[in-house]
Amino acid sequence: MAAEIINVTTKDQLQFGLNIRKKVFVEEQKVPVDLEIDEYDVISEDVHHILVQNEDGEYVATGRLIYYNNETAKMQRIAVLQDYRKGGYGRILLMAMEKRARELGLAYSILDAQCQAENFYAKQGYETISKEPFDDAGIPHVRMKKTL
Repeated sequence: MAAEIINVTTKDQLQFGLNIRKKVFVEEQKVPVDLEIDEYDVISEDVHHILVQNEDGEYVATGRLIYYNNETAKMQRIAVLQDYRKGGYGRILLMAMEKRARELGLAYSILDAQCQAENFYAKQGYETISKEPFDDAGIPHVRMKKTL
């Protein structure tokens, strides 16, 4: 499987990522759009959006990272279009996001995983650090952390 990693630098690229997120979170998971789109959905030195493009030129996955603190990236809005979820694109996306965090000089990654995806992240080396699941937009989540 060939995939291209794109560090988002244009408004058009950002919009492709937002479209993926709207399909996954708003349409599929019924997250209200006003909770899904926020102040980090901009082109900025403080926010790093990533797109994954498949061999057919389609954008199939997206995610963003922000600075959680001086040494930790917070991985957010990780989304893979439904038809591509078994194709390894989630792992490729996460690896690209972690690579970007290392390039930024960060040593750790945290994320709030939907409980149904906890095993996926555990296989990628993340450890659950929250004591109990918590609600985010009506979906149970756990906080997870990984040393980069």
